[in-house]
Amino acid sequence: MAIALVTGAGRGIGRAVAVRLSRAGLQVALTARSRDELDAVAAECPGETLVLPADITEPGAVDSIFDAVEQRWGAVAVLVANAGTGHSARLERTTDADWQRMLDLNLTAPFRCLRRAIPAMRAARHGRIVVIASDASRVGEPYIAAYTAAKHGVLGLVRSSAAELASDGVTVNAVCPGYVDTPMTDATIANIAAKTGRDPDAARDLLAAKQPIGRLITADEVADAVWFCVGNGAFTGQGVNVDGGAVQS
Repeated sequence: MAIALVTGAGRGIGRAVAVRLSRAGLQVALTARSRDELDAVAAECPGETLVLPADITEPGAVDSIFDAVEQRWGAVAVLVANAGTGHSARLERTTDADWQRMLDLNLTAPFRCLRRAIPAMRAARHGRIVVIASDASRVGEPYIAAYTAAKHGVLGLVRSSAAELASDGVTVNAVCPGYVDTPMTDATIANIAAKTGRDPDAARDLLAAKQPIGRLITADEVADAVWFCVGNGAFTGQGVNVDGGAVQS
């Protein structure tokens, strides 16, 4: 039975991905900062799970997570690097701390996860790595410079890693969602409402309208794209848009 690790698994896209992988028969290790959220997700998974609360931006956290999975089950064969967060501010109001926080979680943590997962995957000559990126990995929008820079960087990491690992039987892809109906988008809506005075429902409609299909993406739709990347061994080095047609490629 294949072993999967999902970061940011406590809610939103990470929750949907974890449940999707578990339903497909994988053993799924779940990591995020909140044990309560992870326990709730584990209860939704029909298969065996391993709950590993951690802040993956802390030095040594990624190694400790992988060590725990390997000691309990064995090497990770499927890595879904989902943990991430956003930040919105004018460029001149983006502090060094804001900038570093976006890089730490959205770029450095996925890099550390890939670096730790790859040796065992190379040895097995098989592995699947999926990074949850964003439409912001492809285009720039106002007020999200730090987030966008980190997401552009992680798409570059995916492409370079895919080129390096293709002959070893390891695929590396990014899934690039638009605005998804998740707690992260709820926070974005609250921020828009607070800064502009818009009604929250109007702010939600504004984000939905950015996608040609006229609605927010569902977390399950993103999880389906992740599963495609896991299942197709000829598919690597790609950024898969799941955004209702907002960014065509």
